Amino acid sequence: MTHTFNIHSESIHDNFRAVQAGPEDTDDVQSLLLETALWLQSQGSSQWSALLDGEDSHNTPAAIRRGDVFIFKKEAEIAGMVILMQKPSPWDCKLWGDKAHALDGALYLHRLAIRRKYAHTGLGKSILLWSINGIKFEHKSLVRLDCGASNATLNAFYARNGFSFVNESDGFSMYERAVEL
Repeated sequence: MTHTFNIHSESIHDNFRAVQAGPEDTDDVQSLLLETALWLQSQGSSQWSALLDGEDSHNTPAAIRRGDVFIFKKEAEIAGMVILMQKPSPWDCKLWGDKAHALDGALYLHRLAIRRKYAHTGLGKSILLWSINGIKFEHKSLVRLDCGASNATLNAFYARNGFSFVNESDGFSMYERAVEL
């Protein structure tokens, strides 16, 4: 699938470079996801725990090949990542129902992750906001995402950063926000 997009902000948050991930980044991206899943587990969260068992519901290597993964580098190191899907995944279709099947111009944001050494620096917020105003996909005017409804910190993070609560379904909160470009 060919993506038509323009990265408007290649440098974010203290000179992290935003680039589309390529196949050569797959191992580093997988390492970042596992690091994040282990950290979440250490915090008592089961979020992303399937990654620890070798199950990747977002099939990240395929997402990289499709061009859906964007990484944020500090020199050669991948400091953070996000998946921006132009086409809803089966998960998105289940959660969002008819909205996901409509051609309503939505991107689906998944797997926003940062290396632990960059925690509490604001990089996560910068990546989230970059997904709204640092990149523009043709015919896309909304960003949708979901998170565990019981994760008060994450729900507050999305609301604080301009995402509107849409609904709760199957224990997940659903949010969306219009792109700013």
